[in-house]
Amino acid sequence: MTPLGYKRLILTRHAKSAWDDPALDDHDRPLNERGRNSARALGDWIASRGYEPEEVLCSTATRTRETWDYVQSAALESLPQVRMEGDLYHASPDVMLKILQSASAQTVMMIGHNPGIAEFAASLPARAPLDPDFRRYPTAATLVVDFQADDWSQIRPGDGTAMDFVRLDGRR
Repeated sequence: MTPLGYKRLILTRHAKSAWDDPALDDHDRPLNERGRNSARALGDWIASRGYEPEEVLCSTATRTRETWDYVQSAALESLPQVRMEGDLYHASPDVMLKILQSASAQTVMMIGHNPGIAEFAASLPARAPLDPDFRRYPTAATLVVDFQADDWSQIRPGDGTAMDFVRLDGRR
């Protein structure tokens, strides 16, 4: 739980998707087994740290929606408001910021795609996490960043504090 006057963003790239049907439209690609396992592990990680979102902003792509479904089903206790956002599909950082600025809850999870999500993540904190994979933002990567603000409309790049970063891409 974040204190009043703060906003928390949980910024997640979708988990690993399947490529076994070359005729399938990119928007419709589902998660593969590794992706499903990663998304469940991410749900456990989020719950174990008390980062549960109150609002979810999710791309309409199948792989992002499935990532949320597996995250939520893993261990999360609350049922946040979920907003499917077509504009998050392969969104630029500017579009992601605009959508985030329309959020209303104190703790928001956004689920999107590379390359935009990696660029957006890199722009948010004043200091980026030291993880060598942070700039690459692999599948199921998640940044938790806090902002000192009363409203999401006040959020600007570089104003955040990176609280946590995890890569749960299912590789051992």
